[in-house]
Amino acid sequence: MNPAKVEAVIRKEFYHLLRDVRSLYLAFALPLLLILLFGYALSLDVNHIRTIVVDHDATPASRDLIRKLDSSSYFDVVAHPGSIREVDSYLDEGQALLAIVIPPDFSNNLARDREAPLQVILDGSDPNYASIARGYINAFLENQNLRLLDDFLNRQGREPIRPPLEGRIRVWFNEDLESRNFIIPGNIAVILMIVGAMLTSLVVAREYENGTLETIKSLPLNTGEFLAGKAIPYFIIGMIDVLIAILMGQFLFGVTMKSSFWLMILASGLYLAVALTLGLLISIVLKSQLVANQVAVLVTYLPSLLLSNFVFPILNMPRPLQLLAQFVPATYYIRILSGVYLKNLGFAQLWFSLLVLLIMFLVLALASFFALKREGI
Repeated sequence: MNPAKVEAVIRKEFYHLLRDVRSLYLAFALPLLLILLFGYALSLDVNHIRTIVVDHDATPASRDLIRKLDSSSYFDVVAHPGSIREVDSYLDEGQALLAIVIPPDFSNNLARDREAPLQVILDGSDPNYASIARGYINAFLENQNLRLLDDFLNRQGREPIRPPLEGRIRVWFNEDLESRNFIIPGNIAVILMIVGAMLTSLVVAREYENGTLETIKSLPLNTGEFLAGKAIPYFIIGMIDVLIAILMGQFLFGVTMKSSFWLMILASGLYLAVALTLGLLISIVLKSQLVANQVAVLVTYLPSLLLSNFVFPILNMPRPLQLLAQFVPATYYIRILSGVYLKNLGFAQLWFSLLVLLIMFLVLALASFFALKREGI
């Protein structure tokens, strides 16, 4: 491979980029927009659940319960309907997701050490959100029960009851349970696949449509030199996007790496190389910029978002989709990102994912090489 010939193709490709504003927009503006949208708009945290309370008791005991509920970061009491009939309209119109109905004899039952039932109504249109909200309200009521039980035992002059099992929960790797700490690194995987595959899906197809491929065939240029010259400019752009994403994640969202920066760069380089060779293969096979761009979106963006353990856990998917996810490069890159950003893992724990990305790159590079060879370059 002649470096001078590769440099000439690189220079030609950079000139195309400078003249094509849309490519520059995809290369830099789109990643910035995605980071801001994913960072600020997308959140998997469940808190500040809009809650309404129908208080038929209206006593200090019921008001104390409402005050403690509203002081929790998980619940926001937004209204106090006067009757149970108004609850339906709040839930139907989405003004509240949870309703609590306190019966008239609530404080009376507590004062006489009887059971004091409450009615809790949840909007189950989003099952995941509703199940988490149910867990929160159950935990809140259990804490209230323990407090009331301690008060009862104190009045009786008895010792507090010690439960036989006491769970002491410690969260590792993401102690604050902030979804942002996982979303921001995972967003890098989506950005690199879009920038890498979508941009390179146009480069060879553009030569076909402009009729310049015949000129390239007549040049003293072999297949490897042509492919390397076409891919290197976008590799440089992709690595710049990685650095921008790392800096924005750290300074805008406070998401910092716990492991080696150079391991992150190595993994990003391999993953970007996979995206570039995939885009080149699509461009060579389809020969149309419009079709290649649409296919690149379908085979890169959607699998990276949906089948990579980023938004939806792979273990919860049907078996065929679990098998399909093993062929999605983002699955392995997101595993590396999780290890680098959250778990402080090193090369010894992440080598397998790096090896899979390397194998994917080699397979796609060879496929692109032979596909272009058949075109006579």
